Amino acid sequence: MSEPTSQPTASEKAAPVVDGGPDFSKGGGILPAIAQDAQTGEVLMLAFMNAESYAETLATGRAVYFSRSRNRLWRKGEESGNVQLIREIRIDCDSDAILLKVEQVGGAACHTGHRSCFYRRVTEQGLEVVGTPVFDPSQVYGKKSG
Repeated sequence: MSEPTSQPTASEKAAPVVDGGPDFSKGGGILPAIAQDAQTGEVLMLAFMNAESYAETLATGRAVYFSRSRNRLWRKGEESGNVQLIREIRIDCDSDAILLKVEQVGGAACHTGHRSCFYRRVTEQGLEVVGTPVFDPSQVYGKKSG
């Protein structure tokens, strides 16, 4: 039999698992959710989640948000086909913000056709467009465009 050691085992070195998830009692039940490209780190969009959209996201592995303007669940890509496949989910230290690391299918996260919703940079002269659209929203959504 070997002598006991004070060295931690591999399982003891692993990060602790924390119970729970986002605290939907904060923010009136709706929390901000940032979608970030899992490979590049590019921030693709900011949306919102409630407990139901979060649960469906966990169950399906695809991003589901809560649309505040429509007051209903919004399954990312339900109209455009540009879905977000979940690669990792992180919760901030206060449990009131969600980070989704995603694989963006279709190349564009923004309804304007841009890869990222953050395609405008603030300059002294005003906003400057720094990205080109990946698709034409009028062809994807019909008459809806912005």
